[in-house]
Amino acid sequence: MASGWARLPQEVRLQILQTLIQDGCSLAGLATVSREWQTELERYNFARIKVTPSRLVNLGSMIHRNRALVNYIWFCLELRTYDCTECAPSSRKLTYEEWEEACCISDANGYPMDTLFEALFSVLSMWEPNGNLVLDISIYSPSDSKHWFPYLTFMPDSGSDMQSGRVEQETSNTVYDDPRHGWISGFREIPPLRHAFGKIFHSIMDVGPFDSDQLELQWWDQLPSVPAVTTILLRQQNRRRWKQDSLAHMFARFPRLQEVHYEPWREWCGLQEVTDKSEYCFVCLSNLRFARIYRATSLLTIRVRYLGFEYLFESIPRFTKNLKRLIVFENFNQQYPPTMQLFQRGVNLTKCDTFRKPSPGVSRSVALASLDLEHLAASFIVDASHFFDIEPCCEWPNLSSIVLTSTLLTPDEDPIKIGSMLEAAAAAALKMPRLKTMEIWNGRQGLAAMFKFQVFHKREEATITWIGTWQLTMKPSLIKAWKTVTDQYDSFRLNLVRERLDQVAINSHGDAIHHLRLSGQVIRPVSLQQIQMEQKSLNGVPT
Repeated sequence: MASGWARLPQEVRLQILQTLIQDGCSLAGLATVSREWQTELERYNFARIKVTPSRLVNLGSMIHRNRALVNYIWFCLELRTYDCTECAPSSRKLTYEEWEEACCISDANGYPMDTLFEALFSVLSMWEPNGNLVLDISIYSPSDSKHWFPYLTFMPDSGSDMQSGRVEQETSNTVYDDPRHGWISGFREIPPLRHAFGKIFHSIMDVGPFDSDQLELQWWDQLPSVPAVTTILLRQQNRRRWKQDSLAHMFARFPRLQEVHYEPWREWCGLQEVTDKSEYCFVCLSNLRFARIYRATSLLTIRVRYLGFEYLFESIPRFTKNLKRLIVFENFNQQYPPTMQLFQRGVNLTKCDTFRKPSPGVSRSVALASLDLEHLAASFIVDASHFFDIEPCCEWPNLSSIVLTSTLLTPDEDPIKIGSMLEAAAAAALKMPRLKTMEIWNGRQGLAAMFKFQVFHKREEATITWIGTWQLTMKPSLIKAWKTVTDQYDSFRLNLVRERLDQVAINSHGDAIHHLRLSGQVIRPVSLQQIQMEQKSLNGVPT
């Protein structure tokens, strides 16, 4: 057996082992076959590990001998389960203490978040830097998919080289039937209660354990440094919200951080204005710990400073000196706003816009944060028109790929505005000497569009590609602007390619990403699958 095995090419042996593993064979039994099999299986077992709070204490001793094999950690914080009395907690129906308990975020064993993160950072701070190490943080309750949102899935990240379709495999044969929560024979007949959204989109560490945001930031700053971690994943399956200032101070604890994938969900109310900016706001005294933000004064409010997305992105160049890749994807669901909107005499009291209106300030702060990056992708949280509207002296000496969204890319928009934005993009490209790909896109139900500029050095040519559910007329001034970019490469030829998409095939922004075939990574593959499966579950629900 051993001699025959040894004669096989290494890639064939590896393929056989991978097939056996995927078939669900006993790994313990396989490891006894030979020393080589044991080595390969250990490499497989320890390359990607799941860490739960209960395993944190003994994590060091468990993987000490194989620490060098670990390149991915899924830190999985399963929150305590809850029943129907807490699945849509309303401050009008519950007492102050009951509402606080329903919204308090703690793990299944009752440990508060600060205790768990202290333990995690304490353990990982002892690891010596050894190549690349991904830390993927997930915070959810198993009950999140047992009530109003049965289509939710929670799983580890899967790289582009791993098996696809995992989300569909888990949910394809599921028929949701829960009339109490609006699901009848696989269809959602009644929308979730507004308070159900408040439950799963609640802020992390908002209700306790700190009496003020400043105390929380000081707590983050005193956590031990973790030089082993090089990549952070905060994927869209985490509907519970990280506070932006908390993230800025958490990222600072990773001195070798090179890559961040951040997939927050958009706000569903007027808080969008507040979480975008770093500004002074009025906070209700009676609910100060819940950070209920008001836009007008009252007798029971005080003036406090709120640190939002602008603060987060402005902090990145200061706190993360080694960052090379930043991927930010603000997720949304078009079926959610109609549920969250509350109208009175034609006025939307919740200020929940159907589509997100990107803040110019956030877009510019992302632009400034990207000046030293090699890759940037910022979707929906920025608008390309604002991104390129920064100081003319700004340059991106290392940037090779950039992906942005723009709300201008719609068939109803003024073509002059679209052309001006794309010409501004060309002007910025002149200040990106290593640029290989720039993609500006937009997508939602029934709409997909992408303008792509790509350089092919070996073929000595560049290509402008327009793919969309509608045609864009490119004026000579726009072509000339991009021809100026290609003129940097001596005799490079500039090609123009157009492709039309069927709008019927675009049921969500997830479908838009799939059909546009974006070359720059904008979202984790498993996140894209989850978005598409969520939309498939909600087909027929009005937007």
